Parts: sequence; C-alpha cells; structure tokens
Amino acid sequence: MAPHRIRPIAPTKAETAHLPTFAGLSLEQIFVPATAAEFAAAAAEIFAAGVAGFDTESKPTFRVGEKSEGPHIVQFALPTKAFIFQLHRPESRPFVIDLLQSERVKKVGFGLKSDHTQIQARLGVKPRNVLDLDQVFRKAGYRGQIGVRGAIGALLHQRFPKSKTVTTSNWSLPHLTPGQLLYAANDAFAALAIHQALDLPA
Repeated sequence: MAPHRIRPIAPTKAETAHLPTFAGLSLEQIFVPATAAEFAAAAAEIFAAGVAGFDTESKPTFRVGEKSEGPHIVQFALPTKAFIFQLHRPESRPFVIDLLQSERVKKVGFGLKSDHTQIQARLGVKPRNVLDLDQVFRKAGYRGQIGVRGAIGALLHQRFPKSKTVTTSNWSLPHLTPGQLLYAANDAFAALAIHQALDLPA
C-alpha cells in the first residue's frame, strides 16, 4: 500500500502576520507611460526581459448584474521595476496587445482566469504564453487557489500585505494614487519573485 502523501498547506493570513514583510518595489521603481514613445520604450524593455510578472486591475462592480468594463490597467513587473499601462490612453492599446499576444514574453501571475476573460472582452485578444502560478502550486499538492499572499508566505516565509480598500478602489481614474500604484505594481512583482524562487524555466 502506497504511503499517504501529506498535502502542503499554505499559511493563513493570521500565520503570516508576524513574518517579515515582503520587500516590494518603491514608487520610484514604478513607471506609468503616457506617450506613444514611453509606451514603446516600456514594451521594448519587457520584450527584452522575456519574462514578466503580470496582472490586471478593474474598477469593481457593486450592483447585481452590473458588467465590468475592465481591465482598466495592465501591469508588468521586471526584477527592478514595473510598468502600469492605463487602457484609457489609446496610445497604450497596440503595445499592450502586442505584449499580451506575444510568445516572446512569458507572463506569470496568480488567478488569471478572470483576467483572460476581461482582456478578451475589452481588447479582443487572447493572451498567450501565460503561466498561472496557482496551477503550479495545485500540481505541487496545494488545495484550491493559493494566491499571491499564500505563495509568498509558503515559499518565501514573508508577509504580503494587501489592502481591501485599495483592491476595491476605482482603477479607471486617470491619475492613480500612490497606494494604487504600489498595490498594482507589487502584485505583479510578487508573482515574478515567486516564479524566480520556484526556479521555473523562463
């Protein structure tokens, strides 16, 4: 009879409360392109890197039956910086679409199923070469969706603080707050850090 395999369990929020805080990116490392030239330069850096932390944010819906118009931003993180693409800027669209559809850039993140659906609805494209790290942890034996907070706790033994107030804030604003920028950039940056810690192929 085969020995019973013990499933790994991600630490709870309470269990990670006293761990050292994950050191994310600072505001000085977060870039919000605003012109075609800036979008082109950002995309070139992401293409050159070949792998990026990836996520999207959308203005939340609160009424029953209300349809999301998101995503409103798409963020890509590299080892020392992050780029926040705001989709209300028409100049961003061709570069975001190129990055999303490119096989040359591996995009890693957590819980990306809803992101895919919204991207297809808003931009009309299906992202390629995307790795949902939740699936990696599921294959390793973890139950359900571990998420970025659980992964940082389980793998790096650090606390990843997430503000519900910022999570449910208005991501369609033309000028995002410092708190929004830090939240969005570090969600993507943490996914990249987990990808690196797992030593997965680029």
